[in-house]
Amino acid sequence: MLLGSHLRRLRESQGITREKAGYSIRSSESKISRMELGRVSFKTRDVEDLLTLYGVTDEAERTSLLSLAKEANVAGWWHSYSDVLPSWFPTYVGLEAAAHLIRSYEVQFVHGLLQTEAYAHAVVSRGMKGASEAEIDKRVALRMERQKYLVAESAPEFHCVLDEAALRRPYGDREVMRGQLQHLIEISERPNVRIQVMPFSFGGHAGESGAFTVLSFPESDLTDVVYLEQLSSALYLDKREDIAQYERTIRQLQDDSPSPAESRDLLRGLLQLS
Repeated sequence: MLLGSHLRRLRESQGITREKAGYSIRSSESKISRMELGRVSFKTRDVEDLLTLYGVTDEAERTSLLSLAKEANVAGWWHSYSDVLPSWFPTYVGLEAAAHLIRSYEVQFVHGLLQTEAYAHAVVSRGMKGASEAEIDKRVALRMERQKYLVAESAPEFHCVLDEAALRRPYGDREVMRGQLQHLIEISERPNVRIQVMPFSFGGHAGESGAFTVLSFPESDLTDVVYLEQLSSALYLDKREDIAQYERTIRQLQDDSPSPAESRDLLRGLLQLS
């Protein structure tokens, strides 16, 4: 999806239609659309021809984008879980794996990268009514694999604002919730993890439209992506005006929430009450 979004921006900057772009690679408008949405593999020749059409002559930029095309064609480790994932979620896992900064606001439950295995099992079981235990276990296993990013040598920065509602809404029994709160306290001590709790006492706030995640990437020529999960699909926003709005919102939420240290105290208080 990263390469597709970049190709779309290059095409639009030159005022070139999808029809013309499709013709240049001996294909169709719909093929360009699928490429830009990251729904097909990228042939090196097609990408080279499109870069030429879009006026990309800098060798370093061309080499970088062609390398991205090759990487996009390699199936990620998460594809082995595709049988239990909705069709729109592998794209997110790939973006998450490539990001160097992940900023998120959660209100319904604790973010997947911060969930304990027991809490994740309770969440997945609630959301997959009628699924077999094997399917639930495999979905939980994927979540645990994703969490390895946070403790890897090249771990991304992860900044999460958790609404107090997510911490008070029980998933699983009392011990599951206590274990989840304790885990949040411990993982928030990591230098790359920043957890802030938006308390009920603050009242209305900038995140009232719901949960979202902003993913940023180390490559300077790749724009951020905003991820919005819905009941039966997901939205991936990469237009600058959309990104700017969500970045303002996450900054406002961070500014309005207690600091990470103060939030740890809030978590300890909730743990004592649980």
